[in-house]
Amino acid sequence: MDFNSTVKGSLLEGFYPKGWDMKKIDRCCANKPADVVKPQPFWHKGFRPVPCADVQEFDVKMGHEIANEIRKAKDAGQKIAFILPVGPMGMYKWAVYFLKEWNVDCKHVWCFNMDEWADAKGNTLVGDASFQHAMEEAFYDPLGALTVPKDHRNFATKKNLPTYPAKIAALKKEGAKLVLVYGIGRMCHIAFWEPMIGAEFKSDAEWKRQEYRIAVQLHPLTIEQNAITSFKSRTTLVPCRANTIGPALMFQADYAIGGADGALSRGMMWQGMSLWMTLRYGPTRFVTSSWMPTLPGRLFFLKELAGPLVAEAN
Repeated sequence: MDFNSTVKGSLLEGFYPKGWDMKKIDRCCANKPADVVKPQPFWHKGFRPVPCADVQEFDVKMGHEIANEIRKAKDAGQKIAFILPVGPMGMYKWAVYFLKEWNVDCKHVWCFNMDEWADAKGNTLVGDASFQHAMEEAFYDPLGALTVPKDHRNFATKKNLPTYPAKIAALKKEGAKLVLVYGIGRMCHIAFWEPMIGAEFKSDAEWKRQEYRIAVQLHPLTIEQNAITSFKSRTTLVPCRANTIGPALMFQADYAIGGADGALSRGMMWQGMSLWMTLRYGPTRFVTSSWMPTLPGRLFFLKELAGPLVAEAN
């Protein structure tokens, strides 16, 4: 007895994206934990998953990866642009630590926050719960004199998000390297590019041309994920929409740094299935994160997320 044998006629029938093959997802999750790093035919030859023993190791390695990209660009006299998430967050304090240790400033760095909470008109959240505040508190302010110049920082407001494509194109034309930093959502979104959006397009190619979206509707499980991870379980505080970048900006990245740290406590987790879908489902517009292995880069993840993903008595 399981989901597939009981879903018909239940409240969950039609709840998940139309493009999701639940039997295929089940097969993805049934792989042996040791096989999680085994390369697949659709992976880019420069893509590598990196298991981490605990959150401390995860944060340090992700922070080092970000700081090292900044340092390498500085040494090469090259501009570098980052598309950045608010989550995972522990990486930022370590990126700050390494940059300060190396005394590397960020005058050559441009940053584009990938998303922001919004209302139905695309007006964005302000204050302590906003992604802009989180970035300033975790990354920009602690860097002090080494920080990213204010006019190099971009946030996903209704006015500024539409300027991202031209700004990024201009930077790349000047030789800048584009680095995508990302986390994987419970619904396998990257940024807030939700899997339901895939049904709006007739092909993956058309879907991949989308640059951004203002006031995108968020999946109920995305709301609940954020209630758990960001709002102390208080669903009533979570906005139901967001502004977000789209595939056309994500997938032009020259390098990608990913993170999956969604373990809870007492053996519970929320990100194991999302990790396996990312690594095994195969590229499709219905599973946004399934495209991440097609980019060169590293995906850092907590080793326990690989499972085995089996039921346990509670």
